[in-house]
Amino acid sequence: MTPRQRAVELAALAVVLAAACSLPRERQPRVGLDSCQAPIHYVALGDSTVEGVGASGPDLNYVSRLHARLRARYPNARVTNLGVGGATSADVVARQLDRAIKRRPDLVTLSIGPNDITRGIPVARYEQNLDVVLGRLRRETAALIVVNLLPDLAVTPRFAHGPRADVVGGQTVLFNEALARKAREHGVEIVDLYLPSRDEVPRHTALLWKDGYHPSDAGYARWAELMWEGIEPRLAAC
Repeated sequence: MTPRQRAVELAALAVVLAAACSLPRERQPRVGLDSCQAPIHYVALGDSTVEGVGASGPDLNYVSRLHARLRARYPNARVTNLGVGGATSADVVARQLDRAIKRRPDLVTLSIGPNDITRGIPVARYEQNLDVVLGRLRRETAALIVVNLLPDLAVTPRFAHGPRADVVGGQTVLFNEALARKAREHGVEIVDLYLPSRDEVPRHTALLWKDGYHPSDAGYARWAELMWEGIEPRLAAC
């Protein structure tokens, strides 16, 4: 992919993201409207970054960090982490979605896509799976649903200087465009991890674990911070 082609794709992604982020926030419920003592249930869906690969302890992945922030406002908040290393969007549909819905969540986060990219899953199939996941969550739960754009895989040491960097970078853009489209269609909150990753990861290698791919403790802390910026405005004041 030439620099010009990458610039065009980035511009297209910016347009789609801007449209998704301009959705009226009232389309989703606020969390904890009844009481700050409510037993808020947070359910996380996704892959190894949701499971917490790279964190030095189970309390230091981004899901646990978000749960800690929720508990500071809602002392009875609890969390179910359904993330599994290696999961694709199809795995979320087949193995995580029903379990999430049965838990009657108040908040759901979804982070999925890198394994689809590295396994060569077509972006159209990824988009179809997102449609199933987000559609069922909107229809069958009253949860606030938050998705994140994928970080730029091409800037990680695993890919940055290898022969697949341009291909992986281009696919990340296309997958993020699909994700932003589906977020817009289903009226869910979207958090941009893509642009921060492009800016911060090359300058701060400590954000990544020793494998040069998964987040480190510092990386998960930053991930949680960005996710919280999308969640916090949707919480009831206490």
